Amino acid sequence: MQWTTVVYAVLMTGSSLCSVCGNSMLLLVLLLNRSLQTETWTLTLSFSVSDLALGLSIIPCGAYNSLFQPQGYSSSSALCQGSGFFFLLLQLASIHSLTWATVDKFIEICFALNYANIFTAQRTRVALVIIWMYSLLNATLPLLGFGNYSYSSSRFLCSPSFKPANTGFNMLFIVMGIIVPILAMCIMYGYIVYIARNQVRRGTFVCNDQHCFYVPANNYFKSSIVMVTTIGKLNENHRAMLLYRSCLLTARMLCIVISG
Repeated sequence: MQWTTVVYAVLMTGSSLCSVCGNSMLLLVLLLNRSLQTETWTLTLSFSVSDLALGLSIIPCGAYNSLFQPQGYSSSSALCQGSGFFFLLLQLASIHSLTWATVDKFIEICFALNYANIFTAQRTRVALVIIWMYSLLNATLPLLGFGNYSYSSSRFLCSPSFKPANTGFNMLFIVMGIIVPILAMCIMYGYIVYIARNQVRRGTFVCNDQHCFYVPANNYFKSSIVMVTTIGKLNENHRAMLLYRSCLLTARMLCIVISG
């Protein structure tokens, strides 16, 4: 057994444990704290459940295959095709749900006055249907001949094949499934930081029951940093989980592409 397979198994096991523990914590916070169950909380529920399912099913299989390397794992078998289908379905649903959750919080912070009219419960449900239909369609394409699922000896998983014959599907998967969502999230978070920096330079007014007084920029700096890290009405655990999910999902998707 090569040391690289052991390292891979350890990393996959650690990723699975972090995914299961982190998303279980997030779901617990959401279910116990009714103030977080807003009209758009189902977006957070969507990416958390999909990533939890991924951490409980597909990722442990990769760790097991890297350590024991079972023989006869045919790419054409129903098991391989099915695991590849669910792998892509859950990955796409997770990253796109996370992207739309970021859009939700971006609008809530940057367009607070119009937020209630832009992101309604009905539009959130429509967005969720589109996300899962898009993910289901993309995951089904390799089963219909556009693209291919195969067992990768470097990833120890059944996943989309990155052979030249599948270039069309791979470009669709990489661009629309990875690059565009990640760039969109980076741009939105960058704009939030830009707004916070402008607010730092201006300072702010703080009011109580009796009067209002001006808080200069130097004293307002710390509270502005808090504003950058604050995403709508989420509490500390929820904000940390969104950041953790963004980093973990981005790293996992990039590793899949690079190793392919």
